[in-house]
Amino acid sequence: MQKKTIRLVEGAVMVALAVILSVLKIIDLPYGGSITLCSMLPIILIAYRHGVAFGSFTALAYSFIQMLLGMKNVLYFTTPLSVAAVIFLDYIFAFTALGLGGAFRKVVRRQATALELGTLLACLVRYICHVISGCTVWAGLSIPSSDALLYSLAYNATYMIPETIVTVLAAALIGRVLDFRHDTVTRLADEKGTLGAWTVVGGVVAVATLIFDVCKIFPQLQDAETGDFLITGLQNVQWSTVGIVTAVGAVITILCLFVFSHKKGLQSENK
Repeated sequence: MQKKTIRLVEGAVMVALAVILSVLKIIDLPYGGSITLCSMLPIILIAYRHGVAFGSFTALAYSFIQMLLGMKNVLYFTTPLSVAAVIFLDYIFAFTALGLGGAFRKVVRRQATALELGTLLACLVRYICHVISGCTVWAGLSIPSSDALLYSLAYNATYMIPETIVTVLAAALIGRVLDFRHDTVTRLADEKGTLGAWTVVGGVVAVATLIFDVCKIFPQLQDAETGDFLITGLQNVQWSTVGIVTAVGAVITILCLFVFSHKKGLQSENK
């Protein structure tokens, strides 16, 4: 009974954290979809920690909250069928898929790798749900009826790809620092000290660089009034700024990884 209570409390805390992170939007697209501060990660972590079944239950609760927060998107539709389709495809199915984040816990021994694969799977299923919704329900509204599938693939990719990358990086980092496989979350023994610090610094710099690039590039790929995908918007991107920031971020990240590799080698020699 005590374990069940603790599990429910952990699930509730993670849902609350996910909701808070989902509100902190880096980019918010006009017809649904946004890039957030790893809002999917808390649900994926709880799914990895307690299994796909409980993770899906937690994700389902999270999906209802997301539906309430995104009610303005539902109100675009007037027929019961279209409203139901949006609710299920863009919210219930899409966010409940985050429960798949724990799918590789018993398959892949290394925690970080299992989290990365679980995150990729969850994000892929969520993306598919949004694409199906886009090329069916949203066709003719925010997405042109002609080539609806292509537009839906492009529109949803503008936020799901960077959101997935950021979440995978965050999952990889936290999966190398904390151990979620036991009753109490503990620090991984092989990630203590300076070695872990260098990987964290490198990862944070890489994520920050990615977020900056996304903020500069992706808003130019969408018409602010119609929401249409505009590949020609790439010419409006300040590529010099993006290039400089990306280069600096890449150099810092590579240096951190080099220091990590060098210190790890010295540590192995000392053993």
